[in-house]
Amino acid sequence: MDKPHILQVGPYPEWDQTPLDAAFHAHRYFEAADKAAFLTEHGPKIRAIATRGELGANAAMIAACPNLEVIGVYGVGYDAVDIAACKARGVRVTNTPDVLTKDVADLGVAMMLMQSRGMLGADQWVRDGSWAAKGGYPLQRKVWGRRAGILGLGRIGVEVGKRLAGFGMEIAYSARAPKPEGAGWDYIPDPVALAARSDFLFVTLAANAATRHIVNASVIEALGPDGMLINISRAANIDEEALLAALETKTLGSAALDVFEGEPKLNPRFLALPNVLLQPHHASGTFETRKAMGQLLRDNLSAHFAGQPLPTPVL
Repeated sequence: MDKPHILQVGPYPEWDQTPLDAAFHAHRYFEAADKAAFLTEHGPKIRAIATRGELGANAAMIAACPNLEVIGVYGVGYDAVDIAACKARGVRVTNTPDVLTKDVADLGVAMMLMQSRGMLGADQWVRDGSWAAKGGYPLQRKVWGRRAGILGLGRIGVEVGKRLAGFGMEIAYSARAPKPEGAGWDYIPDPVALAARSDFLFVTLAANAATRHIVNASVIEALGPDGMLINISRAANIDEEALLAALETKTLGSAALDVFEGEPKLNPRFLALPNVLLQPHHASGTFETRKAMGQLLRDNLSAHFAGQPLPTPVL
């Protein structure tokens, strides 16, 4: 029996590519010089799209595949997939939640620690001889016992909260409604009010039309000149222009960011700022988690073609 034809939007590690090629006939869209011509040639054969969270699948790509049945996203975010087009066509969508949750939470907390304690600058202070020549590194800010806000108490937000509890922090969260997972933490539905009572504001909510720029100038102003914004969700959840202006004028104390609009070509204004920690969208970037993500992507596609329930459906 002929292997199902799938459209592979972006590259995967070799440990994922090899079993993907064994199970499916993968057409590598990312290698095509003329992508429109590639879709015209191969689109009618495509029954599935294998993509990544930041690459997604837009309406034009979906339209070019008239026999498309399912889209598998390598990642938890699926905001780059045209969900309306999928609903109109009856195309299933899957993602890879849970397997990356704890790694993402780990990185968010690590960024908080690095930025609060000035660890990158302290490393340079030792390396460039400043310690020997100038003495001790300038004092930084403590983490334990301070106030943390979590904007979006989904899987990742809950794991962030569990980690922050270990630092004896006062934890509050915003969500559409109070959640049992947040028992013992303060529920503050308004993001501005959450920011106003927080020293650290973690952005961990899913990205969609309703959450676009939910962290706006008002939220950033409420967080204030001693506050820190940590984003391990999606760039669209933050108004980057408002964030940059606040960091430049120091009306916001600092930020730690793993995601950016237009990444990897982020706004060059970020590069000139000493009060922002920049990371290359690698919150899930461990060997163990990436391998689990690839396996779950393939499990979803295999289940679909075997007529079995999808392990992690979005749609």
